[in-house]
Amino acid sequence: MKQVVVIGGGVVGLTTAWALVQAGHRVTLVERAEALAEGASRANGGQLSYRYVSPLADAGVPLKALGWLLDRDGPLRFRPDGTLAQWRWLAAFLARCRGDVNRRMTARLLALGAFSQQSFMALQREAALNAIELRSPGKLVAYRKPASFARAAASADGRGPERALSRDECLALEPSLADCETPWLAGGIFTAGEAVADCHALCLQLAQRLAQHPGFAGVMHAQALGFLQQGDRVVAVRTSMGEIAADDVVLAAGLQSTALAAPLGLRLPLYPLKGYSLSAPIAGHHRPPAVSVTDFERKTLYARIGQQLRVAAMVDLVGDDTRLDPGRLAALHRTVRASFPKAADYAQAVPWAGLRPATPSGAPMLGATPVRGLWLNVGHGALGFTFSFGSARILADLVSGRPSPLDLEGLGLRAA
Repeated sequence: MKQVVVIGGGVVGLTTAWALVQAGHRVTLVERAEALAEGASRANGGQLSYRYVSPLADAGVPLKALGWLLDRDGPLRFRPDGTLAQWRWLAAFLARCRGDVNRRMTARLLALGAFSQQSFMALQREAALNAIELRSPGKLVAYRKPASFARAAASADGRGPERALSRDECLALEPSLADCETPWLAGGIFTAGEAVADCHALCLQLAQRLAQHPGFAGVMHAQALGFLQQGDRVVAVRTSMGEIAADDVVLAAGLQSTALAAPLGLRLPLYPLKGYSLSAPIAGHHRPPAVSVTDFERKTLYARIGQQLRVAAMVDLVGDDTRLDPGRLAALHRTVRASFPKAADYAQAVPWAGLRPATPSGAPMLGATPVRGLWLNVGHGALGFTFSFGSARILADLVSGRPSPLDLEGLGLRAA
């Protein structure tokens, strides 16, 4: 049994801690905030999109980005933050905006998504998470432009789980799409079995299960400051509450991981992709979508989570800024009221903004580092909820000295 410290109390850190205690290790979780799951796990989109994992970097994206930047309600915003890290990340991202790179990375992420789906089912059996508003209604990616839908439909060849649906078939599947005054739907790609759940509720319930586990040493709410080393090996974590001895340390602290790794000579290519969400209450007279819907062109997703409609959107490259921008919130309100006007009480919607730690490649960084005893589980971007279960099991196997259950080519520090 090893003494392992996991740094980060979001969904990635909590699932990693669970996988490690289940593997027989003694685990301490370090979280700098006063409560768990208050960062990117707090009010994210809630979709478990195991099949919809294509990275943002792709051929044609730079040209599309120019159009998005000129649209006041567009999904993208860019503001120079005065750091070299922003420009370095953008350069690496643009270098990956090629079709062949996107196809290779999509294949790797699909494998990780499938493994994560299996891992989530195993976690459900082990931890009996029963208050997380889990549903599996399937996912509909809705297209506004006929040309975009035609390209997507051509890729859905019928051999996989995706089905191309005409506009009428989409409306039959999800009648709430017909509620807008101005029809916007050209067609859609439906994937059965895709799920939605309350990420924050899952984190809190998993923390309760961890507290009852004999292998869990507890949560230390403290700021991680750095590491103690003996030779080339990490032997302890320095925190604002004192030192914690460790045989191994897993960095799962999102953006904070960059500053922690830097003194060890490790440059983690992470940048915050700021996203927004609305959580709007649903009453009896509302008509929310039953299936999980993603508006492809507007990059907006809709998921019913219990008696709320969660709407998540936008990628803002504006640095470490979690403030609620009134202009961006107004844009999101205009989009949702035009697309699903009867789905929820938007006047009572609770807004949220969070920073999603992303790599230029769109793939998380999993596995060992050049520093012995230090492991990475970071950089999941907008798919942290989806990938957390699989990446946690991978880390637990690696820390335990077992080979990864998944080929990690393209998912390591150098690949990012």
